[in-house]
Amino acid sequence: MYLAGGRPAPATSDVPGGRIAGRSRRAKAAVPSTVLVLGVVSLITDISSEMVTAVLPLYLVAELGLSPLGFGVLDGVYNGVSALVRLVGGRLSDRGGGAGHKAVAAVGYGLSALCKPLLLLVHSLPLIGVVLAVDRTGKGLRTAPRDAMISLAAEPATRGRAFGVHRAMDTAGALCGPLVAFLLLRAAAEGYDAVFTVSFCVAVLGVVVLLLFVPGRTVPGRALPAAEDTPGRAPAGPRTRVRALLGRPQIRRLTACAVLLGLTTVSDSFLYLALQRRLDLPVGWFPLLPLGTAAAFLALAVPMGAIADRIGRRRLFVAGHLVLLCAYGLLLAPFGGGAALVGAVLVLHGAFYAATDGVLAAATADAAPEDARGSGLAVVQTGQTAARFVCSLAFGAAWTAWGDRTAVLASAVGLALAAALSSRLLRPVGPATAPNSPSEHTP
Repeated sequence: MYLAGGRPAPATSDVPGGRIAGRSRRAKAAVPSTVLVLGVVSLITDISSEMVTAVLPLYLVAELGLSPLGFGVLDGVYNGVSALVRLVGGRLSDRGGGAGHKAVAAVGYGLSALCKPLLLLVHSLPLIGVVLAVDRTGKGLRTAPRDAMISLAAEPATRGRAFGVHRAMDTAGALCGPLVAFLLLRAAAEGYDAVFTVSFCVAVLGVVVLLLFVPGRTVPGRALPAAEDTPGRAPAGPRTRVRALLGRPQIRRLTACAVLLGLTTVSDSFLYLALQRRLDLPVGWFPLLPLGTAAAFLALAVPMGAIADRIGRRRLFVAGHLVLLCAYGLLLAPFGGGAALVGAVLVLHGAFYAATDGVLAAATADAAPEDARGSGLAVVQTGQTAARFVCSLAFGAAWTAWGDRTAVLASAVGLALAAALSSRLLRPVGPATAPNSPSEHTP
């Protein structure tokens, strides 16, 4: 066992009161320093990315005049193209026994940072699509290595809490980003240009913190075995590694459920546009809508992670999608309106993320071997992200053809069916793969 700073924990039986002292040390080690520093990096980076995300729907639809279908294509690119490179990022980060996690994550963060000022220079649908695709390529490269570093730094029994702490810090940035964008839009003559410029500067700061303060190896003093270095065995290519991981029942079922549920998970941007259309909110207030989601996510991320450690990560993952189903129901409800409706939908939306985002990563880490942790996370995340890409395209087409209410209704029906099927798929299939991990004992 290692403490947060990477030092081995002394044996508790050699000193008086060692059992109590051991408990104290384990409590401090529950959230290692690596997790906290990665949380700071994500906080800074999310301020940058959410500044852009908060204004992007309005910028594209109101400023550039894109149709809902055109926006659906770009939104799908923004949220789905990372699926094409997540497997590459996970695989590259696993090479060399896991020493590449930080390097691959740094490349991903840097690539996304470089894309922010390019939004100042492009104004056509194809060019904007290219810039967003490159930005999401950076996100795809960094996500699996970052989550692998978190999972390897944390003890298995408290992995849900560690991811909850990281996601809470990440969401603090998501809370600040839209607020900064809102203030810039009101204060600057060229509001969108100011948002994109400041976003770039903040993103660069996040890369600097990552390079300077995140350790090269997540688990000090212990190199993870590289699968391609196994004696008498040929190096495994990406396809071989994916097939091997999907051969594990828990990984296969988690991936299947992530795909099913992702196909009916409406993107944040469309949810905010639906709220804005229903209530006819002024344009200047639109960037504030993500604040409600972020505030609820921030408040609930750590408690949800602790609950996942106690009742089972897979069970909470499915339950979180039922919370999202309630948000869809409020959007479709013929009654109510105003601030109460907005607040309820955004709180449910944030609770959905708190119960699913880091929880899915923790559940996947339980099922994936250490030497393929980045690849295992990438497999599940790729399935989920690709499914949400398809959902954005389908939802944008449905909105264009039949209107937003019909599109939300179709998504709600699909989500209810997907949640029911996922609950069956995630029933226990065998013994636990991680000690003290309730996620493998409960559905």
